[in-house]
Amino acid sequence: MAIKAVLFDFDGTIADTHDAFFAIINRLADEFGYPAVDQVELARLKQLSSAEIIKYSQVSPFKIPFILKRFKKELGKEIKDLKPYGDVKEVLALLKQKGYVLGIVTSNLGDNVRIFLRNNDLEQMFDFVKAGTTLFGKNRIINRVLKEHNFRADEVIYVGDETRDISAAKKSRLTMISVAWGFSPPAILQEYEPDFLVHQPKELLTAIAALDNHRWYPVNYPR
Repeated sequence: MAIKAVLFDFDGTIADTHDAFFAIINRLADEFGYPAVDQVELARLKQLSSAEIIKYSQVSPFKIPFILKRFKKELGKEIKDLKPYGDVKEVLALLKQKGYVLGIVTSNLGDNVRIFLRNNDLEQMFDFVKAGTTLFGKNRIINRVLKEHNFRADEVIYVGDETRDISAAKKSRLTMISVAWGFSPPAILQEYEPDFLVHQPKELLTAIAALDNHRWYPVNYPR
């Protein structure tokens, strides 16, 4: 199988949004009528899928789009301070060097993503950013990317940090690499059966190499 493109989720996969995410969620708690989250509750929520978290919060489904809209707006105020996770930047540079098409598929705002990329000197790494407003319809965004770029599903890998990313990849019939440094912990990700689970960014190179036997990979990863 020859891999042409690697698509990345944004929040929690490329950008380290962990602290900003929960700070914003707590700031909006009173306004939207759900309980604030402390560290104990956070650990509990991380054991749930995205759909289970929404059900547990008892927030009306009608409020979800408004919460998402406000969350993205609030994140835009903090985006200038966010950094890539670990050595993600070096991994992206190596993938780009090998000729892969790199894209971002996200439910965040495209403007937020582009500001982050520009601030962290990552604009040149990505061929496109595809943003959508839906929380659970990411597979539809993926399908649009496949159609617009004339990719077959077996030519594309999706990389993400949440259970909903795995579900989206499966619906679109993409190979899925889950990352353990984002929101969902490894044990929960494993329950959803991604094709690969990696714990550090450099392990993405090994996983992609295992899927694509048509490209040479450097033995020595830059330290």
